[in-house]
Amino acid sequence: MKHSILLFSGMLGLLAGGMAAAQEAPHTITAAGAYHPMPKAAYQPDRKTVYKVVFSLTKASDKPDQVNPGIERVARAVNLYTSVGVPLDHLKFVAVAYGPATPLVLDDEHYKAQFNTPNPNLAAIGQLRKAGVDIAVCGQAMAEHHYSNDWLAKDVTLSLSAITTITELEQQGYALMPL
Repeated sequence: MKHSILLFSGMLGLLAGGMAAAQEAPHTITAAGAYHPMPKAAYQPDRKTVYKVVFSLTKASDKPDQVNPGIERVARAVNLYTSVGVPLDHLKFVAVAYGPATPLVLDDEHYKAQFNTPNPNLAAIGQLRKAGVDIAVCGQAMAEHHYSNDWLAKDVTLSLSAITTITELEQQGYALMPL
């Protein structure tokens, strides 16, 4: 009897531990993209669907030492989809920075020169790239900001323009998500 109680208690402990682990929020992107798990919420993503989204990043950070709000939202999107079991290879995400968001793509040296602080976006950009997300910048915005193309962070793609990138991707079935 004592052995059965110990065995039952051990099984309850494992079950409780497993439930606690299941409730923890896994993060594919840890440098940004916090979210709140909602396992019973409506409109859960389908794990078998391939999601094609182009994110339009147009806003600057409130403070230059904070992660850009657009990058934060792209990271959140990755974390939300993967948290419910959508595989990374089912996420066809492209984020295009332009306008006031353009500086977020600068390498650390040039970001520091402009803002007197390290670029807080680089860790998230690197993790997003490793997760398969293409972080691009509008070449026209780079020129208008008087940024040299060789000032780009290593994980950023230089595109001809945000206009052509977004319209090309929409023609390929990508949904536009303005941020």
